[in-house]
Amino acid sequence: MARIAVIGAGMGAMAAAARLAVAGHRVAVYERSRTHGGGVGRLAREGFAFDTGPGLLHLPAVHRDLFVKTGKRPLEQCVEMTQVDPAVRHVFADGTDVALPNASRAGVVAALDAAAGPGAGERWSDLVNRGREVWDATRRPLLEEPLREDGVERLRRDPYPGAARRGLFRRAAPRTLEAVAARELKDPRLVALLESHALAYGLDPRVAPASATVLPYMEQTFGSWYVRGGLRALAYALYERCLERRVEFFFGAEAVGVVEKDGRAAGLRLADGDTAGADLVVAGVSPGRLAALAPGATGPSAVPVPPGRVSVLLALSGARPEGTVHRTVVHGDRLAELDAVFGTGAPGTGSYRPTVTVLRPDDPTTRPDDAHEAVTLTATVAPHGRVDWADDGVAAEFAERMVRAAAAAVPGLPERVLWREVRTPAHTEAETGAEGGGVPAPVLAGAGGAYLRPANTTRMPGLYLVGGFSHPGGGLAHAGMSGALVAGLVVEGADFRGSQ
Repeated sequence: MARIAVIGAGMGAMAAAARLAVAGHRVAVYERSRTHGGGVGRLAREGFAFDTGPGLLHLPAVHRDLFVKTGKRPLEQCVEMTQVDPAVRHVFADGTDVALPNASRAGVVAALDAAAGPGAGERWSDLVNRGREVWDATRRPLLEEPLREDGVERLRRDPYPGAARRGLFRRAAPRTLEAVAARELKDPRLVALLESHALAYGLDPRVAPASATVLPYMEQTFGSWYVRGGLRALAYALYERCLERRVEFFFGAEAVGVVEKDGRAAGLRLADGDTAGADLVVAGVSPGRLAALAPGATGPSAVPVPPGRVSVLLALSGARPEGTVHRTVVHGDRLAELDAVFGTGAPGTGSYRPTVTVLRPDDPTTRPDDAHEAVTLTATVAPHGRVDWADDGVAAEFAERMVRAAAAAVPGLPERVLWREVRTPAHTEAETGAEGGGVPAPVLAGAGGAYLRPANTTRMPGLYLVGGFSHPGGGLAHAGMSGALVAGLVVEGADFRGSQ
């Protein structure tokens, strides 16, 4: 039995802690804030409640496996989950409005044909099928196996096959998501549909590899799930599972350094001057914090600070109408938005119309009564630093633009607002320690490996990395996968070949 110190109580770190405790290790978690969950937060006020991080769960099988492997009660006995159907409604810049059913190829084809003309659905379906080929080629090495040097080379190459071409001159497969959209979808509404999946994860479709087509494939195939009480309920269930496995938690305990002894990680130095001895250390932190905790443990990171999120939490008067779609994406000004978010245009928030995701859950726990509604708006934005999101005026002006855009999904929205709370990348940075409040994206194959994350092992023996800033990247599902990989590496060592 080893003593294991875990830095951070984010979802990936808690997933690793629970699995390691089941394996017989003594696990202690040191969290700088006063609560668990990392970016999966909750704000409650005057009978209203909102997720302050992600609002929907994808690839729930990852968390089902986690709960099966760590205790007697499966996930569905710990939280109440429902599939969101329709999966999403899109309101495009030209006013086209389409709702896409959950996990139904035929339904999606029919809906897109009706909205964008005959053949649109088949073009989209063909592209998603090629996304499935990316999934089949990369699922194991990219998501379920440790990242090793001998496997990185094949992940540098983009597995996206491209549409078959007839004739004497056959073009090579497109290299970017933008090129895929232009060649294979053509219709600007379908282009916006594809690129919105990348933007939601903080990826620039103009440079993201074609393999990013796997993102709509995963969502359309495995569905979108809502947890009653919000995803904070999932974070709490995982925290309880850790407690059941006798994981110790120390909140308000900031790690400021990794103790090194005989060339190995041997514990933590804490901000209050104490030292926590350990045989192994698992760090669920951002690259900047890791560099400060353990200089030289990993190589220099060429990955820039990723974009962040602005959320506007709206307490509304009036009931949620029957048949309201849970999630609506209202599309914005494509080029101006991409330039502002990814830094290719002038600094600042500009004056563009942002793409806004509107979440309207039918969940009594989110509202004081049925005569009110809790609505969350989110938009992908440049990180704190490139934009001064601590400036209340900047945040308020951008929030106002988001509300105006969201009125396309919520009729009469401005008149219904009782109060609102604005959350920016500055809040994310302060609460999680992530530089700029950036939210990491899932890893992708291709682009010479530019979209990979650091491996779960480091140059310092006994120090492991977990969570969205390490392999296999950001998102709740991927964080859960990182916990499984770290536990496997600790328990099985160099012989570990991946999750089963």
